Amino acid sequence: MKFSESWLRSHVPTTASRDALSAVLTAIGLEVEEITALGEGLDNVVVARIVEAVRHPEADRLQVCKVDAGQDVLLQIVCGAPNARVGLVAPLALVGAQIGELKIKPARLRGVESNGMLCSAKELGLDSDASGLLELPDGAPVGTPLVDYLGLPDASIEIKLTPNRADCFSVRGIAFDVAAATRSEVQPFAAEAVPAQAGRELAIALDAGAEAPRYLGRVIEGIDAAATTPVWMAERLRRSGVRPVSLLVDITQYVMLELGQPMHAYDLETLKGGIGVRRSRAGEALKLLDGRDATLDDSFLVVTDADRPVGLAGLMGGFDTRVTDATRSVFLEAAHFAPAAIMGRGRKLGLHTDAGHRFERGVDPQLPRTAIEYATRLVLELAGGTPAPVTEAVREADLPQPATIALRRARITRVLGITIEDAEVERILRALGMAVEAAAEGWRVTAPSRRFDIAIEEDLIEELARIHGYERIPTTLPGGAARIAMPSETCLDDLSVRRQLVARDMLETINYAFVDAQLLDQWALHDGRVALANPLSAELAVMRPMLLPGLVATLGRNAARQAGRVRLFELGRVFAQAAGGPGQAPEETVRVAAAVCGDAAALQWGEKARKVDFHDLKGDLESLAAASGARLAFRAAPHPFAHPARSADVWRDDRRIGWIGQLHPRLAAAMEIDVDVVAFELDLAPLVQRALPRAARLSRFPAVRRDLAVLVAEAVSWEALSASIRDAAGPLLREVALFDRYVGQGVEPGFKSLAMGLILQETSRTLTDHDVDAVVTSVVAAIEREHGARIRS
Repeated sequence: MKFSESWLRSHVPTTASRDALSAVLTAIGLEVEEITALGEGLDNVVVARIVEAVRHPEADRLQVCKVDAGQDVLLQIVCGAPNARVGLVAPLALVGAQIGELKIKPARLRGVESNGMLCSAKELGLDSDASGLLELPDGAPVGTPLVDYLGLPDASIEIKLTPNRADCFSVRGIAFDVAAATRSEVQPFAAEAVPAQAGRELAIALDAGAEAPRYLGRVIEGIDAAATTPVWMAERLRRSGVRPVSLLVDITQYVMLELGQPMHAYDLETLKGGIGVRRSRAGEALKLLDGRDATLDDSFLVVTDADRPVGLAGLMGGFDTRVTDATRSVFLEAAHFAPAAIMGRGRKLGLHTDAGHRFERGVDPQLPRTAIEYATRLVLELAGGTPAPVTEAVREADLPQPATIALRRARITRVLGITIEDAEVERILRALGMAVEAAAEGWRVTAPSRRFDIAIEEDLIEELARIHGYERIPTTLPGGAARIAMPSETCLDDLSVRRQLVARDMLETINYAFVDAQLLDQWALHDGRVALANPLSAELAVMRPMLLPGLVATLGRNAARQAGRVRLFELGRVFAQAAGGPGQAPEETVRVAAAVCGDAAALQWGEKARKVDFHDLKGDLESLAAASGARLAFRAAPHPFAHPARSADVWRDDRRIGWIGQLHPRLAAAMEIDVDVVAFELDLAPLVQRALPRAARLSRFPAVRRDLAVLVAEAVSWEALSASIRDAAGPLLREVALFDRYVGQGVEPGFKSLAMGLILQETSRTLTDHDVDAVVTSVVAAIEREHGARIRS
């Protein structure tokens, strides 16, 4: 953000010197990157008018000018500027002036006497333009010192803003911070409503939902668009890094820089009907103000006229409806667009505009009315005209509302380590434009609507620290003894989980905790999303509800770069909307996920290559579960992102803890992944829980094995069958292992043959045949009764 020092001081009178003001800005987080002093050392430079100009007799590119500098006689000046002409008003450095390193003296140029120098903006250090003389308005008073006429000396200050401080993309927004830090007061801003004098109005329709909840417009007829931008406005724009263009454009730019509200002006005669705001349609075309033709997709917001796009909402107006010097009636626009609706759209078209820069960070939703009244007054004062009533369309329910936050004295002290007096707390908060109400433990504070970054108590404490002064917070070493926390033996630690997965030939990844909403749409993850209030970009606008979308996207990028065998895992948090709604802190859950593709094993000579499948990854997961002693159950379950026949929910102790399976081919195709991907994702806490380890004596007595082959219906899962076997076998059963599955000749259709081994053992004696036969008999009876299984003959 770039602005002039004098402009800022007009909003917040302060006696602080320029250096002190710069130090204050940097200290409160508005880092000053550059200060350019303007108009220093121009004591003998005056406003002058060229009254005669003839070609130099000895040089074609020079002119001999007679110049009126408000003195008794005309001065003769030899000038080589291409725009030097009769009637031009320009700065004149008199003899004795010091312009940079040049001392102005009487001189003879090619034999002609010259008594001074007509100057360009660059020579005076006011601008980078060296193409010709600095042209001043025709009405500029001849003989007046230039510093008085242009309000010099001044300085152009450029500050570096963090993305959360969108309110400081305006001079007035910066003024509140300066006032709080310097114990000054921001000057009241007058933006009284301009009475309507004409009746012409344009109807406004909002068809973009929460993306465009407020739009105001006003017709002004009978203006003089060719009127000259006044010097005071042009200079403030120029010192803020904006080159003046034309009066109407300059007014909209001026309002944006002063208040922070982007605006646009349409030539009324080029509009054909009512104004609307809607989503663009794929393939729709619009010629922009800069002359380029933009082809849109359905992610843009457009301002329409009789359903014809006439502007990219929040970014740039259209070429066909632009204002020119021939414009006699205008339609002024001031609107509020949601940051998520603008974010990233300009980059799609290679655009970077001041309006887009502000809207994608957040503009005060209550500002459009003030801005349009202020702009109207400026238009009437400088270009004349007759204003119509302001027309407004608003969706109140979709406008962001500042929350009231409880601020506790004790919390301030605990976070900052210092005590700030109550009066100072209230002064700082009120100076920043906040509403403060006393409460039992502190205050109830409501931030102004322009402060999108104030959401929780810690945000308010940060404001107090910033304005009170970080240098006033003492540097102290922490005292007291540190309490050593012993890791719990009742759960597996994260490092052990990582080591186990690495031992299974996987690589750990770390992905962003926020993802693209369109990626979640591909996964059909629509419920419980947590949208960021101030995302870095549109592609990173939603907190992830699952690890797998980001993890699989990483796998896809590796596979696309000829990584034939990819095995990745990640431990991280996922986020879901709290039961209380958007106002509550989101719920966070730690999960572990893995995604694999390609060959099941690394390239080798001892085994034929084959593709990884569901059972390979299931083995990896069971190996991880074994580290905590977890016994997992797998139950077929449909998911929109999963292959309909190759996925299952994962259960532990009658609790669903996650999912494992192959991704749906349609999802893989949508993500441009041309290989089969197998993955799992589980809540970490229930997976790593384990019983407190206890030492136990190993049995000295031999184990006995009995193998059974049973016929059972194809629909009966091994999980259900093995559960019945464990219940029936009782405490003698140490393990039940499935070692064969057979269908085909000798097995009737609809059935399968399962061969399993029962491992039995007692800790106090050797088992007898009677013991073993009793267990087998009990098992056979149980599976026949519960599943219709029978011994295969």
